[in-house]
Amino acid sequence: MLNVGKIEEGFVLDHIPAGRAMYIYKHLGLDKLDCMVAIITNARSQQMGKKDILKVECPIDMLNLDVLAFIDHNITVNVIKDGQIIEKKKLQLPREIVGVLHCNNPRCISTTERELPHIFYLADEKREIYRCKYCDVKYEENDGEQF
Repeated sequence: MLNVGKIEEGFVLDHIPAGRAMYIYKHLGLDKLDCMVAIITNARSQQMGKKDILKVECPIDMLNLDVLAFIDHNITVNVIKDGQIIEKKKLQLPREIVGVLHCNNPRCISTTERELPHIFYLADEKREIYRCKYCDVKYEENDGEQF
């Protein structure tokens, strides 16, 4: 059995689909933060068969959970303080995402006016569809990448 030490303050991101931990690591910007991260891939899971887990030791206000919820709102977030789980968060799709996605419409004002923040709103929660706030174009993934 693999044993990874406990963290004093931060997050344990659990129930990540197997093979997605590095994707989440990149898009949460964990490579740019000065914090300790443990990445566990292909852990056994009764619920999922296999799963990935990320343990992030950092101040608890440091991660953008809206980005994580957009990537996969089924991930469980365990908030750790003083070495103990103080809260288990179940993520929900954010109503609005600012500065994360980019509009693919070449005629959108956010494409020509570079200083404008890219803002997308949740247009259809059931189908998980986001639309640009400025031109109302549906967000589409590019080449399998979401960002």
